[in-house]
Amino acid sequence: MSTVVAQSLHVFGLRSHVANNIFFFDEQIIIFPSGNHCVKYNVDQKWQKFIPGSDKSQGMLALSISPNRRYLAISEIVQEKPVITIYELSSIPCRKRKILNNFDFPVQRFISMAFSPDSKYLLTQTSPPESNLVYWLWEKQKVMAIIRTDSQNNAVYQVSFNPQDNTQVCVTGNGIFKLLRFAEGTLKQTNFQRGEPQNYLAHTWVSEDKIIVGTDTGKLFLFESGDQRWETSIMVKEPTSETGNLEVIRESESLIQFPTISSPVPSYEQVMMASNNSQLAMPQVFAIAAYSKGFACAAGPGRVLLFEKMEEKDIYRESREIRIPTDPQSNERSQSDKQDVLCMCFSPSEETLVVSTSKNQLYSITMSLTEISKGEPAHFEYLMYPLHSAAITGLATCIRKPFIATCSLDRSVRIWNYESNTLELFKEYQEEAYAISLHPSGHFVVVGFADKLRLMNLLIDDIRSFKEYSVRGCRECSFSNGGHLFAAVSGNVIHIFATTSLENISNLKGHTGKVRSVVWNADDSKLISCGTDGAVYEWNLSSGKRETECVLKSCSYNCVTVSPDAKIIFAVGSDQTLKEIADSSILREISAFDVVYTAIVISHSGRMMFVGTSVGTIRAMKYPLPLQKEFNEYQAHAGPITKEIIRGTPKDSCTRLFTIIPCIIVGHLRDAVCHPPRSPIC
Repeated sequence: MSTVVAQSLHVFGLRSHVANNIFFFDEQIIIFPSGNHCVKYNVDQKWQKFIPGSDKSQGMLALSISPNRRYLAISEIVQEKPVITIYELSSIPCRKRKILNNFDFPVQRFISMAFSPDSKYLLTQTSPPESNLVYWLWEKQKVMAIIRTDSQNNAVYQVSFNPQDNTQVCVTGNGIFKLLRFAEGTLKQTNFQRGEPQNYLAHTWVSEDKIIVGTDTGKLFLFESGDQRWETSIMVKEPTSETGNLEVIRESESLIQFPTISSPVPSYEQVMMASNNSQLAMPQVFAIAAYSKGFACAAGPGRVLLFEKMEEKDIYRESREIRIPTDPQSNERSQSDKQDVLCMCFSPSEETLVVSTSKNQLYSITMSLTEISKGEPAHFEYLMYPLHSAAITGLATCIRKPFIATCSLDRSVRIWNYESNTLELFKEYQEEAYAISLHPSGHFVVVGFADKLRLMNLLIDDIRSFKEYSVRGCRECSFSNGGHLFAAVSGNVIHIFATTSLENISNLKGHTGKVRSVVWNADDSKLISCGTDGAVYEWNLSSGKRETECVLKSCSYNCVTVSPDAKIIFAVGSDQTLKEIADSSILREISAFDVVYTAIVISHSGRMMFVGTSVGTIRAMKYPLPLQKEFNEYQAHAGPITKEIIRGTPKDSCTRLFTIIPCIIVGHLRDAVCHPPRSPIC
């Protein structure tokens, strides 16, 4: 049958709370998780290609790339069950090589993984309370050995293989530093832990028998064959008693709305919350990476240290400091560098160091630049552009320019260019931003903040407010198609403003619950709204009165859209159906098949419809809607899609669909003959 085909084009975002979330595929290409994809990003040519996660995935937990860079392992939760998928990176597109999903041992999720030096074996660590370390011959899906790493439900953070030996592995966690040897079908511990237990957050092998381990109190240890040979404490060079700064870090992290099930255990937030105030003053070593001269380690907020090995001695000395710079465009410059490095990796030639942070940012530095610093700290640069650090709450596009506007709980407004895939403008504010709409000309935006509604100009290098309205907590706003009006929702009231006179010309009252969605008809003579009260209203803008109404109190509506001829309204809500409404009556109800539809949009021609779901998928279907289950489904995100925008020509010859959850995905859509749903091309 003729169906609608979608293909992912670009992602603006990072899932920072995936274990081992960034690595190099080759000298130019890095891989990182975003949405329900792993992104292959070419740093030089700026293109993205995609490795799709599993269908019905609830989020990625951990990644691992094989030493030969041929295989990628992804740990996920799929329909409440743990799954490990191994992809072959050398094939184009990337193909699934093995799926590990049948386990004869108890497991809730896999939180850390590592390939053996020859890439034949895979080490996986399960979360407490099981805390099993599993040694796989993954090609044959065979468990070679399994051992309980901890019996007291302590957190386990990282597992790894000896880089020269398939049979030796290391496990670190809270009070856990274990070396184990695989022999005769069993894993046996070979070291004895001496001294007071530490909370070991990260480790790396610096040679065949030496391991560097970092703790939550800024200590670094060198172990040789399990025995401690060297110890140092990372010095705090700046006062860190600014408790307010730390509170801001913790507060902003708590705003990242990843589903609980998909956060690695233990998560970054849990580590931070478990630390008392005295420990917070110490730099926590969340990441360590080895290179030929020594190793790099995270050294507290905004800071990475390079350590080099002393000649003929088993000790290391601090050689360079690299900092995350304060961002001159940030509203709170003192806070922009207050983010912890959670993962880091060197390129194969060791020319580039790339890091990911707790605020969902990616930074890089050319290692040769660190040599020039002459005692002064070197500074990271953004790998691509500044990304949102908390949940995105609003999304909008315009007609005249290739812009996407987003706002977020990180208190920022950002303007993206979807043709060049760049960040054009961004600005931070004092309050959280809940909703945004772009004027059709692309010259200004209206943004709903926690305390007010602002109409703002988009300048060459700034976003400047020129009119403020006392509309508090506006979570939905929309410019009319002609741009001469805009609607802003406050609770159950829809305020209509004139763009030219800047006056409030009408207030539409009638909803008894919160208004969730508003949409203008093609000629801007009418406005359609839906809300939690189960009401779908069609308003006449000239009279300010309702023309049609359809109320179904058993349904809390999420989103509404209207056909190009304005004759049919489409609404989706909590009752797992898509409704066609005309003349105050429901014409048809199409089942959502056991999911909740959270967003809906129709193409300019009226031939294509796209719905977002509560499980992060996009369903692409023809209109008129089929009675049977006929649509293509794409797993774009790992959480509910909160907004969809479509932008294209009236004939849909070149159409883009934009969706959000905590990141943005730009998709390309076309009519085609397609049989089973196709995954995004890798």
